Amino acid sequence: MTETSIWNSIDDEDIYTLPADSRLGVLSSTKSVVEQGERVWINTDQVVALSEQWIVEDNQRTELQASPAAWDEHYHFFDGTERTVNWLLLLDALNFCFWAEANQPRWTIEYEGETLNGYWAEAAALTRAVKEGIPLWDAEYLSTISSETLAQIFRGSQPIPLLEQRVNNAREVGHVLLERFDGQFSHAIEQAQHSAVTLALLIAENFPSFHDTALYRKQEVRFFKRAQICVADLHSAFKGQQWGTFNDIDQLTAFADYKLPQVLRHYHVIEYDPTLAELIDNQELLKAGSEEEIEIRSATIWACELLRRAMSKRGKFMTVAQIDQRLWLLGQNSAEMRPYHRTRTIYY
Repeated sequence: MTETSIWNSIDDEDIYTLPADSRLGVLSSTKSVVEQGERVWINTDQVVALSEQWIVEDNQRTELQASPAAWDEHYHFFDGTERTVNWLLLLDALNFCFWAEANQPRWTIEYEGETLNGYWAEAAALTRAVKEGIPLWDAEYLSTISSETLAQIFRGSQPIPLLEQRVNNAREVGHVLLERFDGQFSHAIEQAQHSAVTLALLIAENFPSFHDTALYRKQEVRFFKRAQICVADLHSAFKGQQWGTFNDIDQLTAFADYKLPQVLRHYHVIEYDPTLAELIDNQELLKAGSEEEIEIRSATIWACELLRRAMSKRGKFMTVAQIDQRLWLLGQNSAEMRPYHRTRTIYY
């Protein structure tokens, strides 16, 4: 597709125009990847088509479904105090890599009569642990949590992937909270002064396991997936009030993981070259930090941003976080979709 036709599909706008506030650095650093990338590209005609499909679907509903769902307190611990804030930070510190090797069973847990896997299993397991008396909001406790304890918390059909990395992340949460924030994540939130961007940067800068960046042709590329989703989770859990009050929540980008590109590919919004497509379809591993992986994640971020702009041009205003959640929920029913890319990483 030529550069001119790409622009025309979004009303002659330079589709890679950056927002006025680019402090987060995610859109600005992934822009060059999308422009230079040779294995992954965005089909902007399909961006427009999907935006129009969503608008038709929403207009046919009696109640608008595009907004993020309420924080589900069945699976998430919530007591409205600083304990919830610390628990939520731990939730997102451990929110990565739930998939199984090809042809192997997924990690699942039994929770109040349900069999859960993936993120929902993680959230429910941490909620179950609180109900069992484990103080997962206590920074001192987290700083020395054992592998045996975390394995018991995540007990299920088989061991959770990357258990030791999760132990390291949990301990990091405890250590950093104690050393820099007097044991309370709420102090970090207060430092951000109601800025989602500032808080995401603060998390990424203070907690090494949240510092989600890569090098692409000698240039740093920022993703900050879990740092951003932590901010979005605070906003959702506290319904935009108290510790969830942010005046720039719309400046967050997509949370680039392995499910979103799977869904975007299903709708032909992002496309892969034949070699990469075959590798992914065969469920072969992509190396973390490889050009292929960076291009997939960068295209995911910009595809969601372009979806936001296309929706906005048609009078439908959604944040990228809302678009991200809509795609992620679609991905929970992915039996007919081609496989997602597989990368063993702590970042998503």
